[in-house]
Amino acid sequence: MTDKNRRTLLKGIAVAPIAIALGHYSNAMAESLSVDDPVAKSLGYTEKSTTAGQQCKGCNLWQGGDAASGKCAIFGAKEVKSTGWCKSWVKKA
Repeated sequence: MTDKNRRTLLKGIAVAPIAIALGHYSNAMAESLSVDDPVAKSLGYTEKSTTAGQQCKGCNLWQGGDAASGKCAIFGAKEVKSTGWCKSWVKKA
């Protein structure tokens, strides 16, 4: 192994933990969907469902597991409340 390759490898090893930590930080700081968001408005999104038995956490598009908020296939990178609802709600299979 040449000195140049060794230096490149060591730099990569030194930077990897920082990159991983930043990735976890950015996931933890995901933006919440606002009811004023144009897409949310068009789909009638609400943070608290008024439709019996229909909440985001029970929707097939929900990707948040058991969390209080999480990702939805409809709203991209923005997180929705598990207790929310929108017109795209589809019962989990």
